[in-house]
Amino acid sequence: MYDLNSFRSIEKLFYSPIEAAIRWCDLIAHEAQILESTWDSPGQIIHGFPQWPCLHINTEKILDAIRNHELPYGALGTTVAPGTPVDIKLLTVRHSDLKRWMFHYHPDQRPTFLFSPVAADQVAIHYSTYLILQADRDALQVQLKATEKHLQTLIDELKAAGLERENLRVLAENKEQVSNQSKASYLNVIGALVNTILGSSSTGRKHSIFDSQASIVDSITAYYDGVPGLSKRSLDEKFAAAKRSLAQAKR
Repeated sequence: MYDLNSFRSIEKLFYSPIEAAIRWCDLIAHEAQILESTWDSPGQIIHGFPQWPCLHINTEKILDAIRNHELPYGALGTTVAPGTPVDIKLLTVRHSDLKRWMFHYHPDQRPTFLFSPVAADQVAIHYSTYLILQADRDALQVQLKATEKHLQTLIDELKAAGLERENLRVLAENKEQVSNQSKASYLNVIGALVNTILGSSSTGRKHSIFDSQASIVDSITAYYDGVPGLSKRSLDEKFAAAKRSLAQAKR
């Protein structure tokens, strides 16, 4: 049996589970009636007061929180270490511990004995604001992930483009090098042919009927008139370049 002379204001320093459940269910007007009943087993509450199912449910929530170390508990207001056996008639929870537990595990519940009406309104506003901010944060996280994915794609494309550009540069340099080498080789061949055609053997016999570069040019233009690259001007320039290239190669 509970001592009816115990401190019974709505807000107390500590509560038995049934006292906390009474206040949570807003049944403070019936507290004396409820506390007069024996409740060695919480199951007696639902049979003794079937008209207030909330009373049994909330008592069970508090006891479950104690059993699972979510809610600190004690004996007659003195907190004990988790797991310490305490007679259910002496079992209590401190006001501050109960408030913290309610805030974290039942954020939608704001009983007035733990939260003043003004504070309850403020918490409700803060909670709704929290939900809005959480939704915004989730949306931003999705957007951020999409942006990061797009950015990584761009980085990969830029890396690929940079590699392709480098390959093209190397190819162009190699091509230019090959082109210059090939050009020099062609000019050397032309120069050697011209010199051979205009030259003589060791016995003094001429290698051809041509006695000058001009006669070679005249013969080519006569036989290949209109062929691109074989005009008199083009041939003169190529023969002169071939002569210079061959002279440099002999050095």
